[in-house]
Amino acid sequence: MAIPVVGHYINGAVDIESERFGDVFNPAEGVVQARVVQATAKTVDEAVAAAKAAFPAWSEMSALRRSRILFRFKELLDKHHKELAAVITSEHGKVLSDAMGEVTRGIEVVEFACGAPHLSKTAYTDNIGGGIDNWNVRQALGVCVGITPFNFPVMVPLWMIPMALATGNTFILKPSERDPSASLIMASLLKQAGLPDGVFNVVQGDKVAVDALLQHPDVEAVSFVGSTPIAEYIYQEGTRLGKRVQALGGAKNHMIVMPDADLDQAADALIGAGYGSAGERCMAISVAVAVGDVADKLIEKLLPRIDALRVRNGVNSEADMGPLVTAQHKAKVESYINLGVEQGASLLVDGRNFKAPGAENGFFVGATLFDHVQPDMTIYKEEIFGPVLGIVRVADFASAVELINAHEFGNGVSCFTSDGGIARAFARNIQVGMVGINVPIPVPMAWHSFGGWKRSLFGDHHAYGEEGLRFYTRYKSIMQRWPDSITKGAEFSMPTAK
Repeated sequence: MAIPVVGHYINGAVDIESERFGDVFNPAEGVVQARVVQATAKTVDEAVAAAKAAFPAWSEMSALRRSRILFRFKELLDKHHKELAAVITSEHGKVLSDAMGEVTRGIEVVEFACGAPHLSKTAYTDNIGGGIDNWNVRQALGVCVGITPFNFPVMVPLWMIPMALATGNTFILKPSERDPSASLIMASLLKQAGLPDGVFNVVQGDKVAVDALLQHPDVEAVSFVGSTPIAEYIYQEGTRLGKRVQALGGAKNHMIVMPDADLDQAADALIGAGYGSAGERCMAISVAVAVGDVADKLIEKLLPRIDALRVRNGVNSEADMGPLVTAQHKAKVESYINLGVEQGASLLVDGRNFKAPGAENGFFVGATLFDHVQPDMTIYKEEIFGPVLGIVRVADFASAVELINAHEFGNGVSCFTSDGGIARAFARNIQVGMVGINVPIPVPMAWHSFGGWKRSLFGDHHAYGEEGLRFYTRYKSIMQRWPDSITKGAEFSMPTAK
């Protein structure tokens, strides 16, 4: 049977012609299930040309008409919710229930963007002086690009697409080549919703596609989510070329566990936040900061929970955790575990060489737990992006805050405590962009905005919400008066309100 090919989507049509192809794996079974086309600079030129040609009519369409298309898109996403989740599980590997949740969180941003006519309202001041009125508008940028990661092939694109379209921009999505199929489903649903051809396009590929999009003179803005080295590169290169850039990078998310915390709740939170989606989340908790004498008690709670984890093919309804996305990534995560052992951390649970029942050839790493992790160790400093949780022991709350604030990443953080004073001090003093108090994964809702601090975010704008509206628009101030209110003669002084 022929292996299916995942193509580009340009100007309303799928294109599977290519000089280069990549493999798309089923990570639970360890086999190739599709091939994906790889773009050339010519492909990118075609996509940008289509988006540029569609921009004038789309940007001049009323905000209400654009919103009605997004409303229909939201309805279609609801109808195809299970289909999208199944594709995510098949290509990424996360369990089906987690994939369903991913789609839900993406739909929430579409719902928010449907309110664009209200969100886009601006301020007007009547008669600021001398018969002059002053108001402001926010106008679309033009052709915008989204470069998205493998770990959320639906949710992260939906952080970008609806906000860009609602504000009158045209959009090109460059999804991860590891799990590309969801991008074409979303393209099909947008077309069914009535989106004009050329307004939304998909370019599949690797670094060749990324660089061509980044360097294209007709691309006005680039939004990226992925690793910090690539985020920094895209931000620096895009800024140098005069583009607006929003680049969300990596993370090393901590969870402080205070001695007064409910340890059963804290342990449950660590299991879900550390091992959910096999740790392939930028908001995953990878470091538990145990304060005072809480570490041994916490470990007693964690060990039986880890032992009870059901690591399976994600299509299994009983699975808690699935495989990693590729064999290469599996090897990388296991190399970090090796480094942790070599550098002296105590390996309490070893997930290397794990074989999932009924899926022995899949790219699985079992849940892994280290104790006595030190800040100078590689497994503490770097983002592992796998099911590896480390425990760092500190003497007191102040030491925990100092430890976290000293890290180069500042994406997400959490604190489990029963003390309101500790909670308040934590929220005010921690130098991290997204903060949870007794909430392990504090991902903001669609009407707030997502983004970290320090080397977890490059650029001035967070994703979606009101920050997304600002990113995808330019601010313009307009002053107006009419001849009958203009005094005769030249005016040489600085104009002031009168």
